[in-house]
Amino acid sequence: MPKLIGAAAVILDSEGSVLLVKHSYGKNNWDLPGGKAEENESAEETAKREVLEEVGLEVGVEQLTGIYYDPNYDMHHFVFIANNDNNRVPRPSSPEILECRFCSRDELPKPISDFPVRGMDG
Repeated sequence: MPKLIGAAAVILDSEGSVLLVKHSYGKNNWDLPGGKAEENESAEETAKREVLEEVGLEVGVEQLTGIYYDPNYDMHHFVFIANNDNNRVPRPSSPEILECRFCSRDELPKPISDFPVRGMDG
């Protein structure tokens, strides 16, 4: 059985705050925008597609900051830095996203998954 792959994006604003989304499901529902790869899709493509689906931004994917393994789903998550060069305002654009906002790294909302926290330390 093939391993599941997911990807997420670290998108910073001019102040260095990170874009987080609040999912309508799960207990650690604040997270980086991202999700599960589709068939024949690279991790970079997954990150771009998920950001567009979740917050309506077309981003450029830059360097990989880390790969994290989630034993609950037997899934590897690739976390990339992404740029929002046209400085568009992110808005929830999927029914699964309740809210999205730029958060200071010192004041991350709770409950939060550990991927954003580990991804930003990289």
